[in-house]
Amino acid sequence: MKDLVKHIRVFVFRGLLATIPFALSIFAVHFLYSSIDQRVLDLLEEHVGVRFPGLGILLLMTALYVLGFITSNVIGRRVLGLVERITSRIPLVKTTYQIGKQVSDTFAMSDRQVFQRAILLECVKPGIWTTGFVTGSVFDQVNGETLLKVYVPTPPNPASGNVLLVREQDTRDPGWTVEEALKLVISAGVIGPKLIKG
Repeated sequence: MKDLVKHIRVFVFRGLLATIPFALSIFAVHFLYSSIDQRVLDLLEEHVGVRFPGLGILLLMTALYVLGFITSNVIGRRVLGLVERITSRIPLVKTTYQIGKQVSDTFAMSDRQVFQRAILLECVKPGIWTTGFVTGSVFDQVNGETLLKVYVPTPPNPASGNVLLVREQDTRDPGWTVEEALKLVISAGVIGPKLIKG
């Protein structure tokens, strides 16, 4: 009986994990529909007297496409440069804009550029390991050594975590790809590599 309960619990949990991507997709579509499409439809009906379902989302996609196209050419880059110079002179706006730009630049990179490789590093006490992602390196002039910039995410949300500066010799290469390590973090250890290779 205990084995049956355990079997049911395991597969119910796996089924729950399988629904997460679908649930997020449905939530995103519902959010776009309720917050954008419905408002555009209401305005259109109020002023023109007709309704075109999906017009709000279509207008949003068109606006994003045009904005992306403009910022990808020379004129657009010059305009962005002008905006950056203006915002750099306004204290509060400067900080907010720079943070937003850094986040935008980060997501514009590929996974390999953002996370160079997955590593393990000890935390809390020796013998306890956590998953981290190398994002770059920095030179320590005081000690004359290069330190790794390591992002340690908080499961199951990889968007939050801490950035640590660590020595290469204090890390361990598990032989995992970035994708394998991310699966481990996002699933809170349920899904991921079964073997530490290094």
